[in-house]
Amino acid sequence: MNQNLKPAVLLPAFAATDDRPVTLGVLGGGQLGLMFVHVAQQMGYRTAVLDPDPNSPAGLVSHHHLLANYDDVQALASMARLCDAVTTEFENVPAESLRILAKSNPVAPQADAVAVAQDRLIEKAHFQASALRMSDAEAVGPVPYAALVQAEDLPGIDPGLFPAILKTARMGYDGKGQIQVADIASLPAAWASLNQVPCVIEKRLSLVAECSVVVARGRDGTVVNLPLQLNTHVGGILARTEVFEGNLDAGLTARAIQAATAIATDLGYIGVLCVEFFVVKGANDTLSLVVNEMAPRPHNSGHYSIEACDLSQFELQVRAMTGLPLTPPRLHSPAVMLNLLGDIWLNTGELRTPAWDQVLALPGTHLHLYGKLEARAGRKMGHLTVTADTIEGAREVAEEVQAVLGIWH
Repeated sequence: MNQNLKPAVLLPAFAATDDRPVTLGVLGGGQLGLMFVHVAQQMGYRTAVLDPDPNSPAGLVSHHHLLANYDDVQALASMARLCDAVTTEFENVPAESLRILAKSNPVAPQADAVAVAQDRLIEKAHFQASALRMSDAEAVGPVPYAALVQAEDLPGIDPGLFPAILKTARMGYDGKGQIQVADIASLPAAWASLNQVPCVIEKRLSLVAECSVVVARGRDGTVVNLPLQLNTHVGGILARTEVFEGNLDAGLTARAIQAATAIATDLGYIGVLCVEFFVVKGANDTLSLVVNEMAPRPHNSGHYSIEACDLSQFELQVRAMTGLPLTPPRLHSPAVMLNLLGDIWLNTGELRTPAWDQVLALPGTHLHLYGKLEARAGRKMGHLTVTADTIEGAREVAEEVQAVLGIWH
């Protein structure tokens, strides 16, 4: 541990050693940074955002906005001076920037953990190693896969992996950087379409459901989790999340939570981590889990926790990075979360303002718009969470919301 690091426990307001307000920094100014900043400020912290976009949602509401690239040496030095602890809102921030900040500041998550999530091949190897350390009854491994890094790898690819999905090893998210491949004969052309960058080939499985678990791990090794989230994706982008007691078989839920906890623990992870799983059907119609990917940050599927839990994923993020106690979150309301993409501004053929007044007239609706200035198809512009006494009630209202907004999926 660097002896120059600031205290591990950072109480809010005027608790810093030099009698100045404690300031929490975040690399990235998008919607996840925005919601982090709101919660940090609610808890009494000052905030600083490093983001190159002058109109970044988080930058516009933070006490400090450092307008620079994530690898800008001077901006990182300013961030280190301003902040008592630093986090990130997305996984593609340069890991080296986190390493630089970690020389003088507590950084959560750590650079090495983020680096694992930045490369699908390294990530899957970690999932495999983590599964091997668990008992057979608990182990949840990755989707069957193979590496395609260079042309010499092509002859050794198992034809049994097909049909498959070819994904770039780095920089892919929300369905980007991936292509469906029907058979091994189609692989060379598919790889060429991705510019022959290092890729992972994943066997396409027959999915019954998709789910995710958000965990938070502290410096003392404490791990807590949000309830399991049942997810629906459309075009590779999360469209809907449902959370309620019994949303998945109890045995599968327990295994998913155990696997997510093990993945975080094996990384020595500090902060909020989301692990996504596939539910697949095996022999004799038995259901099992495979781990898909992880995100070293709060996750779209955890947004419902702002209204439906007593601790949101963003408060867990603040607590983990500041060394405050991590207590298990409790779900107090069944919830349905809908992603609001730019398509709903455009689905009549021309730009229009959605009918928010009609949406907000419905019971249990909680609207979050991210302040982005331009609506584009597929762009995450906001989300809406519906809470109710029962999941049936939440679903009924969510369907009304979808009808009003023209969300069809």
